[in-house]
Parts: sequence; C-alpha cells; structure tokens
Amino acid sequence: MASVDQQTDRYDLVVVGGGINGAGIARDAAGRGLRTLLVEQGDLANYTSSASTKLVHGGLRYLEQYEFKLVRKALKEREVLMGIAPHIIWPLNFVMPHVKELRPAWMIRMGLFLYDNLGGRKKLPGSKGLDLQTHYAGAPLKDGLKKGFMYSDCWVQDSRLVVLNCMDVEQRGGKVMPRTRCTGAERGNDEWSVQLTDTVSGNVHNVRSRSVVNAAGPWVAKFLGSATEVDNKKDVHLVKGSHIVVPKMFDHEDSYLFQNTDGRVIFAIPYEQDFTLIGTTDVAYEGNPAEATASHDEIQYLCDAVNRYFEQETTPKDVVWTYSGVRALYDESDESDVSAVSRDYSLDLDDKAAPLLSVFGGKITTYRTLARQAVDQIAPLLGASIADWTGNEALPGGDIPDGDFESYLAQLRRERPWLPEAMAWRLVRNYGTRIETMLGGARSLDDLGEHFGSDCYEAELRYLAEHEWAMTADDAIWRRSKLGLMLDAEQRERVNAWYTGQEKKRATA
Repeated sequence: MASVDQQTDRYDLVVVGGGINGAGIARDAAGRGLRTLLVEQGDLANYTSSASTKLVHGGLRYLEQYEFKLVRKALKEREVLMGIAPHIIWPLNFVMPHVKELRPAWMIRMGLFLYDNLGGRKKLPGSKGLDLQTHYAGAPLKDGLKKGFMYSDCWVQDSRLVVLNCMDVEQRGGKVMPRTRCTGAERGNDEWSVQLTDTVSGNVHNVRSRSVVNAAGPWVAKFLGSATEVDNKKDVHLVKGSHIVVPKMFDHEDSYLFQNTDGRVIFAIPYEQDFTLIGTTDVAYEGNPAEATASHDEIQYLCDAVNRYFEQETTPKDVVWTYSGVRALYDESDESDVSAVSRDYSLDLDDKAAPLLSVFGGKITTYRTLARQAVDQIAPLLGASIADWTGNEALPGGDIPDGDFESYLAQLRRERPWLPEAMAWRLVRNYGTRIETMLGGARSLDDLGEHFGSDCYEAELRYLAEHEWAMTADDAIWRRSKLGLMLDAEQRERVNAWYTGQEKKRATA
C-alpha cells in the first residue's frame, strides 16, 4: 500500500517536466541561488527530448516561412552550445542535392547566404556549391543529381544534453527527482502546495514552493487543467515526428538534406558509427504522447523520400530501429498544415503572489535562451537576480581543454592504450571528461567488470546508475547511450537483469 510522507520540504521553484526545457530552466534557476526541484513522471528525456533529429540548427526550411527571428536566435545558439558541451555537440556538414523542379537554385543560394550571416557565425564554415559528379558526397547518389550545396550545423546527443543539465542542477544545490509525477498543485496566498507521487512505489510526498514552472511538454495543457485547475488559453497543436535507423548507407561523415516532393525536407545522418538516421515526419497527433510510435505509413514515407536520392534502395525491412516523439506547438492561427506551425516558443506567466509559468513550444537548439527568459521573468518575483550565465559554464564532462575533442581523445588513447579505438571515441563523445570517473583506476578491459556484448561493460552501467539516474536497461542503452543498437536481444536482456538486480539491492538496503 502506498504511503504518504507528512514531511514538507520547501523550495523557491518546482519545475514540472524533465525534458530539455525543464532541465534548462532548473539549471538556470539553481545557478542563481534559487532552491530548485525538478520532477519528471518518467525517466529524464523519456519522451520528446530523446526523440529529436539530434541537431543543433537554425532550421534552414524556416526561412521559407519568414521565421527570421527564430532562425537568427537558433543560429546564434549553435556556437554557444558547442562551447559548453563540446563532447556531445559538434559540427556537421550537410549536403543538399539540387532538384530544380522543387526549388530554384537562386532561392537556395539566397537562403544559404542568409543562413551564413543571420547568426554571427564564427566557428562553423560557410556554405558553398558542389559538383556532385566529382565530390565524394555524390558517390552514393543517383546519377542524375549533378549539382548541390553544402552548409554547416551541429549534431547533439539530445537525451544526454538533458541529463547533463540535470546533473548540473544537483551540482549547484538543486534536486532532481525522475519517476515522480506531480499529481496536484494548489495555490495558497503566497506559495504552492505540491503533491508528488513516486511512479515506482506509489508513495506520495508533499512539498511547498514559492513558484511552479509547467514545462510538461506535450502534457503542458493537461497539467494546467488537471493538476493546477488553471484555464489553458493557448491553442496547442500536438505533432508527432518519427525517425528510422538503417544500416550505414554511405562511408563519409557528412549528412544529407533532401528536398521532398511535399515541400518538406528529410535528413540522412551518420549515426553511431555503423548506422544512418533518417527523419523526420510531421503528423498531427491525438492520444497519449507516451504511446507515440512510428506508423507503417511514416516508415514508408521516409524510405520513399531517401529513395528519390540514394542509389541504394531502402525498404521497411532494412529498418533496425524507429523512434517517435510528440511536440506541443502553439499557434494562434487556423493553420491546418502542422509542418507550417511555428517552432518558436511562448512563455505564459501568471504572476500572482505564488507565480505559475507555463512553457509552450520550443526546440532543443533554443532551450538555453528559453530557460534564461523563463527564469528572468520569474526571478524578480522571488528576489533573485537577472543573469545570463549558462552560456559561460561548461556542462558536466564539457570542460575539455580549449574544447578540443580530438586532442582530449588522443590524450585518453595515450593514457589508456588498452581501450579499443571505437570504444574510446564513443565514451568521450558521450561522457567527455567524466570518463575519468567511469573508468577510475582500470588498467584493462577486464577491470571494467562484466562484459555484456559490443563495448558495453559493467563499469559504464554502474556509472549511469550512480551518477545519471539510470534505473532500467532502456534508460542506459537507449537514452543515455545508444548501446541498444549494438546488442542483440539476449545481451539486452542481460543488461536488463543487471539493472533489476541493482534495484533489488537498493530496495533491501
């Protein structure tokens, strides 16, 4: 039977939602000295924030929708985010084959000129034209594609970005509670009484907070109505985006952006060294966002889209993994095309004595500016400072000297020559300098404990359990890493059994 904890903790800020927006807001608030609690009903980045195309980008296609302000804001953030997390965010070149029937070359050149210059680019290379008949990127493409363009954006390990922000929350004195649902929030004269329910044990815990931030993503409107009984005045569109992963389709490290016949664009991106990631779709969604999956029609749509460009045909049978996420986009128009709904965000502050701030929309690239603006709005009501600090402080593992990933990787290889090259690359790309905590005094692979397959060892699973809130195999091998792609069903079950054993040990401790 579930128990009710009568002890009441007090906070300045309770953030509901452990996706990228909630994690960014909690980090910013904790860094300003606010007593901060973040709660998430599932695992961190359990839903939308682990289901992106994994890009930090301006959104080239948004220029066609005249979203210049959004694009400029996002472009400026690319290099800021590279600076604070050079291990999980890095530059990526994109090749766009030109199909004159879809968009004229002058339009693409004009768009790329704006893309190069709107955001004050300093580190990333500018765009250029390509002869696909001589350039290596033309090799896997169909013969009829002769000309193209290349431009730059950035890759991001999306769910890791969420976890790293949450780790920083606790390092700055805040508290993070995954698998904790906010089941009620009642506003008093000057503070909120917030009811929290542990989704594993069912235990109920009550806290008090001077303010509440609703960063529940696709549940933002539902939270307002059910937990706080506050009227939702925003028109929220739920939009599902799905991706497929197939075996590696090309041998170089650049990505592709393909124009589709419906006016949308599709990405094909090198993924986890041995695969290609293809996405995304845009489909209006109804139902529980936690149950979103890629439909057969979406999978076929993505296969058809890349088959217009690649010589090698892709079919649904080639797909080794799919994932889907639901975004809550706000729009005050009657726009019926969900692809045209703005990806910008809106912050709704109810500034009564006990403030409530709700976050609508947003994207990974602009999460830090969203967080700053959110905390700037609520900070004066809590006696905290207006500050812009999060772009100057590295996220956990991001304190690589000069942000030089290659030099740090080379140093690791010299110090630990027993680490296989591909494994060393993957570990540094995921954990940065935190790899030293994970590996400790290990002097050989045998020192890393049980081997579960591929380069998955017990030392990594234990690190994720002790430092990153991983409680299940899915937490570890699908969100905090993508080891699930490299392990077979039997090996994945062994990882699951290991985590089950760890939970039993904790329960009886």
